[in-house]
Amino acid sequence: MSKTAHSGASRLGKIPPYLFAEVDRKVQEKRRAGVDVISLGIGDPDLPTPQRIVNVLQEAAADPSNHRYPSYFGLAELRQAIAGWYGERSGVTLDPATEILPTLGSKDGIAHVPLALVDPGDVVLAPDPGYTVYVTGALMAGAEPYIMPLTDANQWLPDLDAIPGDVADRAKLMWLNYPNNPTAAVADRDFLERAVAFCRQHDIILCHDAPYSEIAFDGYKPLTLFEIPGAKEIGLEFHSLSKTYNMTGWRIGWVCGRADLVGLIGQLKTNIDSGIFQAVQWAAIEALNGGEQETRAACEVYAKRHRLVANTLNELGWTIKPPRATFYVWAPVPHGYDSIGFASHVLDEVGVNITPGVGFGPHGEGYFRLSVTAPDARLDEAMARMRKLSL
Repeated sequence: MSKTAHSGASRLGKIPPYLFAEVDRKVQEKRRAGVDVISLGIGDPDLPTPQRIVNVLQEAAADPSNHRYPSYFGLAELRQAIAGWYGERSGVTLDPATEILPTLGSKDGIAHVPLALVDPGDVVLAPDPGYTVYVTGALMAGAEPYIMPLTDANQWLPDLDAIPGDVADRAKLMWLNYPNNPTAAVADRDFLERAVAFCRQHDIILCHDAPYSEIAFDGYKPLTLFEIPGAKEIGLEFHSLSKTYNMTGWRIGWVCGRADLVGLIGQLKTNIDSGIFQAVQWAAIEALNGGEQETRAACEVYAKRHRLVANTLNELGWTIKPPRATFYVWAPVPHGYDSIGFASHVLDEVGVNITPGVGFGPHGEGYFRLSVTAPDARLDEAMARMRKLSL
């Protein structure tokens, strides 16, 4: 007797379709219909990867010694380069052998953390609005996500005092992400110190997702987690080369922090993948050892674009300020719209793709996110179109 069509694992039933895959589907539909869509939906740097990094990849890709299985734990030279970058950048000491694990981009590490560290029924504290993988990763591990609302009234920082005591006692992980996606908010030292104290008090692993740490403007330098005393005793931090060096397609990042936790994630990953193509690792070493000039130049481009977007939206009746970090603009939708309705209106009327805030969780309702990672001419055109929008 033949089996009926399989509905898939029950855990997938709890997970909504990945937002950006859905957004991409709708944009492709419009393009097939002949619409010249300008996409400001996804944070994917349009600036090219610096040539020095590409050159190293090309040389390394031609070397047969890089064509074999790479180490599960990354090249020792890469872990050393990460430790060196961290020390120079933040004055923090990391042991390359035990406290750093290269990953296939930071999303890889973020999704795997709950599988390595959380048991079914444990609580994972996740910000909302937030990167969807914090919640979906917890669900895939059988954990119970507990939402920490981020609100404008609280500067888009979670209210730690509002977490019930019994929830905090059951919590195994807390996710934070500053500079923040999608809100572009930043966290000061006082908040990070309170978060570290809270997690120490309740024996919670503090996971800080920091891919935007270098995308900052006007002299602002975001703190990394381990600049906070005591953070390494309860913490992990996730970094990516994607945003800092325009390497989104290269899939390379790392998780670092408390050695036993890094070791457990490594143990999980050895059973799931076989490490990162070595040529990409050599290119990453070049990136990390190459100074900050290209990143600073990219930030100047983003800052200029942020001013253009803020000026345009403010002409249309918004009151927004360019953010201190990230390449995102987070703004309220006009009166009379929900976030999906407004994003659809903008796409249908002027062919500009923005992301509805509700895609980052229920507390994102009423907002939209726009990314300034479109070439200058396309962003200029998008803003010209926005000025014609009927609101």
